[in-house]
Amino acid sequence: MSRDQILAALRQNQPEPVPLPASIPLERIEALELQAKFKTMAEGIGSIVHLVDEFAAILPLIEARFSKEKRVLSTVKELVSAAIPAFELHADPHSYADVDVAIFKSGLGVAENSALWLTEEQMGIRVLPFITQHIVMVIPLAALVPDMHTAYQKIGEADYEFGTFIAGPSKTADIEQSLVLGAHGPRSMTIFVYA
Repeated sequence: MSRDQILAALRQNQPEPVPLPASIPLERIEALELQAKFKTMAEGIGSIVHLVDEFAAILPLIEARFSKEKRVLSTVKELVSAAIPAFELHADPHSYADVDVAIFKSGLGVAENSALWLTEEQMGIRVLPFITQHIVMVIPLAALVPDMHTAYQKIGEADYEFGTFIAGPSKTADIEQSLVLGAHGPRSMTIFVYA
């Protein structure tokens, strides 16, 4: 078969044209890719990640997941209910020693390592995210960035007194080469990423 015959056969056997699918904005595709990478990294280091379509879906999930815990505090006013009281600042940080669950809202998450940025204002008090037994973080999908370089550019332009990145529950493998969760801080980390 000659080249011309092959090309003619190809031209005659073309599929019927179909309309293009509705376009998805490039920003949305990039955000979903960041979300997938963030979720993979977070789960890889021991966090539990919930992807929710709307912020309103978060409160019932938190209430169900932590219904047996004795002391739950929320620094996020939209995530306060009869079962979850609002955080109140006390002068003595020891008053938070018995907190089982603390809820925070981060304004910056890093896809490459699942680190979430919290400032002291978001923490309520510096000690709270480190002494609670279980930490719950909520973050909007739009607040995810690809890497630490981008994250540092963003926090470098912000005004805050104290801030820290938190990624996953506390863990150590120093003791007899066994992984121990909650060794120096929260035993679990639950993250809600919402659109």
